[in-house]
Amino acid sequence: MKYGEYIWQSPHWPVWRYDLTALAEPMTAVSRAQGLLLGRLSDVGMGLREEASLAALTEDVVQTSAIEGETLDVASVRSSVARRLGVDIGALAPVDRHVEGVVDMVMDATRNAPAALTSERLFGWHAALFPTGYSGMSRIRVGNWRNDATGPMQVVSGSIGRM
Repeated sequence: MKYGEYIWQSPHWPVWRYDLTALAEPMTAVSRAQGLLLGRLSDVGMGLREEASLAALTEDVVQTSAIEGETLDVASVRSSVARRLGVDIGALAPVDRHVEGVVDMVMDATRNAPAALTSERLFGWHAALFPTGYSGMSRIRVGNWRNDATGPMQVVSGSIGRM
């Protein structure tokens, strides 16, 4: 890919290629860290393991949305994740449809990480994130590859009112 090129503009989209030799060292480090974590988790009780999973998944969902500039209510995310994990956290906070969609996507990505990222799975994530077919007030094509019928994708950053 060229600098400044959108990922979907790559000639390899959506068939990715990667260099296993370059990835071997970082993947080994991650595998080792996972082993250490699993070893430590085996020494604690089930309650602490569930709490650690709940905290980690809640943080993943909140941070995933933060990348897109969205701030989710942590209590709503925690309630949604707890319900899916079957963890009793007492009174559950109300959860909106958008939080449910992000949690669905992150849960699938983490629970089924070894599964192939097929277009069907990717489109399912997209449908979970935009169940109404709208992003804000704009109608969007849900569960399909984007096209440029409405113009090229734009990335907007910065604050309103600042130039």
